[in-house]
Amino acid sequence: MKTILIATDGSDSAREAVEFGLDLAAEQHARAVVAHVAPEVDVVPSGGFGMTGAAQHELTDYDWSPLEEASALADERGIAAHTKMLRGETVDELVAYADTIDADLIVVGSRGHGAIASAVIGSVSRGVLREARRPVLVVRGTHVHAPLEVVK
Repeated sequence: MKTILIATDGSDSAREAVEFGLDLAAEQHARAVVAHVAPEVDVVPSGGFGMTGAAQHELTDYDWSPLEEASALADERGIAAHTKMLRGETVDELVAYADTIDADLIVVGSRGHGAIASAVIGSVSRGVLREARRPVLVVRGTHVHAPLEVVK
Protein backbone atom coordinates (compact mmCIF):
# COMPACT_ATOMS: atom_id res chain seq x y z
CA MET A 1 0.00 0.00 0.00
CA LYS A 2 1.45 3.35 -1.05
CA THR A 3 -1.27 5.96 -0.46
CA ILE A 4 -4.23 6.06 1.94
CA LEU A 5 -6.90 8.74 1.56
CA ILE A 6 -8.63 9.55 4.84
CA ALA A 7 -11.86 11.55 4.73
CA THR A 8 -12.82 13.85 7.58
CA ASP A 9 -15.66 16.21 8.38
CA GLY A 10 -14.62 16.93 11.97
CA SER A 11 -17.23 14.64 13.55
CA ASP A 12 -16.43 12.10 16.25
CA SER A 13 -16.73 9.23 13.76
CA ALA A 14 -14.43 11.04 11.33
CA ARG A 15 -11.88 11.59 14.10
CA GLU A 16 -11.84 7.86 14.77
CA ALA A 17 -11.42 7.20 11.04
CA VAL A 18 -8.53 9.68 10.94
CA GLU A 19 -6.86 7.99 13.92
CA PHE A 20 -7.31 4.55 12.37
CA GLY A 21 -6.18 5.70 8.93
CA LEU A 22 -3.08 7.40 10.30
CA ASP A 23 -2.12 4.31 12.30
CA LEU A 24 -2.68 2.11 9.25
CA ALA A 25 -0.57 4.42 7.08
CA ALA A 26 2.25 4.30 9.62
CA GLU A 27 2.03 0.51 9.88
CA GLN A 28 2.04 0.10 6.09
CA HIS A 29 4.65 2.82 5.50
CA ALA A 30 2.10 4.49 3.24
CA ARG A 31 1.54 8.16 2.49
CA ALA A 32 -1.42 9.49 4.48
CA VAL A 33 -3.59 12.12 2.79
CA VAL A 34 -6.44 13.62 4.80
CA ALA A 35 -9.18 15.35 2.83
CA HIS A 36 -12.15 17.48 3.79
CA VAL A 37 -14.86 18.61 1.39
CA ALA A 38 -16.36 22.07 1.79
CA PRO A 39 -19.37 23.20 -0.21
CA GLU A 40 -18.79 25.09 -3.43
CA VAL A 41 -21.88 27.24 -2.90
CA ASP A 42 -24.20 28.20 -0.06
CA VAL A 43 -27.95 28.25 -0.43
CA VAL A 44 -29.29 31.65 0.59
CA PRO A 45 -32.80 33.06 0.78
CA SER A 46 -33.49 35.43 -2.08
CA GLY A 47 -36.95 36.73 -1.45
CA GLY A 48 -40.35 35.62 -0.35
CA PHE A 49 -42.32 32.49 -1.04
CA GLY A 50 -39.43 30.15 -0.16
CA MET A 51 -37.26 31.31 -3.05
CA THR A 52 -33.57 30.59 -2.67
CA GLY A 53 -30.40 31.41 -4.52
CA ALA A 54 -26.79 30.35 -4.37
CA ALA A 55 -23.68 32.26 -3.38
CA GLN A 56 -20.04 31.20 -3.61
CA HIS A 57 -19.04 29.57 -0.30
CA GLU A 58 -16.19 31.44 1.35
CA LEU A 59 -13.90 29.12 3.31
CA THR A 60 -13.88 29.84 7.04
CA ASP A 61 -11.95 28.61 10.06
CA TYR A 62 -14.81 26.14 10.55
CA ASP A 63 -14.07 24.63 7.12
CA TRP A 64 -10.36 24.33 7.84
CA SER A 65 -10.71 22.96 11.39
CA PRO A 66 -11.13 19.25 10.45
CA LEU A 67 -7.88 19.36 8.49
CA GLU A 68 -6.08 21.23 11.26
CA GLU A 69 -7.29 18.68 13.81
CA ALA A 70 -6.15 15.79 11.60
CA SER A 71 -2.77 17.43 11.11
CA ALA A 72 -2.40 17.85 14.88
CA LEU A 73 -3.29 14.17 15.42
CA ALA A 74 -0.69 13.15 12.85
CA ASP A 75 1.94 15.36 14.53
CA GLU A 76 1.11 13.86 17.95
CA ARG A 77 1.73 10.39 16.53
CA GLY A 78 4.85 11.39 14.60
CA ILE A 79 3.20 10.59 11.28
CA ALA A 80 3.72 12.70 8.19
CA ALA A 81 0.31 13.48 6.70
CA HIS A 82 -0.72 15.70 3.84
CA THR A 83 -4.02 17.58 3.92
CA LYS A 84 -6.29 18.60 1.06
CA MET A 85 -9.31 20.90 0.99
CA LEU A 86 -11.77 19.84 -1.70
CA ARG A 87 -14.82 21.80 -2.89
CA GLY A 88 -18.15 20.45 -4.10
CA GLU A 89 -20.31 17.39 -3.45
CA THR A 90 -18.66 15.26 -0.77
CA VAL A 91 -18.92 11.79 -2.30
CA ASP A 92 -18.06 12.90 -5.83
CA GLU A 93 -15.06 14.93 -4.71
CA LEU A 94 -13.65 12.20 -2.44
CA VAL A 95 -13.95 9.51 -5.09
CA ALA A 96 -12.47 11.74 -7.81
CA TYR A 97 -9.59 12.82 -5.59
CA ALA A 98 -8.85 9.20 -4.65
CA ASP A 99 -8.55 8.50 -8.37
CA THR A 100 -6.36 11.58 -8.88
CA ILE A 101 -3.84 10.54 -6.23
CA ASP A 102 -4.19 6.83 -7.09
CA ALA A 103 -5.12 5.99 -3.49
CA ASP A 104 -4.80 2.34 -2.60
CA LEU A 105 -7.48 2.72 0.08
CA ILE A 106 -10.12 5.23 1.12
CA VAL A 107 -10.87 5.43 4.85
CA VAL A 108 -14.16 7.00 5.98
CA GLY A 109 -16.05 7.09 9.25
CA SER A 110 -19.58 5.88 9.80
CA ARG A 111 -21.93 7.84 11.98
CA GLY A 112 -23.86 4.68 12.81
CA HIS A 113 -27.23 5.80 11.48
CA GLY A 114 -29.71 3.00 11.07
CA ALA A 115 -31.03 1.87 7.71
CA ILE A 116 -34.03 4.18 7.79
CA ALA A 117 -32.02 7.26 8.79
CA SER A 118 -29.41 6.52 6.13
CA ALA A 119 -32.09 6.14 3.48
CA VAL A 120 -33.65 9.46 4.43
CA ILE A 121 -30.60 11.64 5.05
CA GLY A 122 -28.03 9.85 2.95
CA SER A 123 -24.62 8.68 3.98
CA VAL A 124 -21.19 9.71 2.79
CA SER A 125 -19.70 6.35 3.69
CA ARG A 126 -22.45 4.53 1.79
CA GLY A 127 -22.01 6.86 -1.20
CA VAL A 128 -18.24 6.35 -1.28
CA LEU A 129 -18.73 2.59 -1.05
CA ARG A 130 -21.14 2.73 -3.98
CA GLU A 131 -19.14 5.10 -6.21
CA ALA A 132 -15.48 4.26 -5.57
CA ARG A 133 -13.58 1.93 -7.85
CA ARG A 134 -10.97 1.20 -5.21
CA PRO A 135 -11.07 -0.37 -1.74
CA VAL A 136 -12.97 1.52 0.96
CA LEU A 137 -12.62 0.96 4.69
CA VAL A 138 -15.53 2.20 6.80
CA VAL A 139 -14.53 2.75 10.42
CA ARG A 140 -17.51 2.26 12.66
CA GLY A 141 -16.49 4.17 15.74
CA THR A 142 -16.61 3.16 19.34
CA HIS A 143 -18.65 6.29 20.04
CA VAL A 144 -21.68 4.67 18.40
CA HIS A 145 -23.83 3.46 21.26
CA ALA A 146 -26.45 0.75 21.26
CA PRO A 147 -29.96 1.89 22.09
CA LEU A 148 -30.49 2.37 25.80
CA GLU A 149 -32.43 -0.28 27.64
CA VAL A 150 -35.40 0.81 29.67
CA VAL A 151 -35.00 -0.39 33.24
CA LYS A 152 -38.23 -0.81 35.18
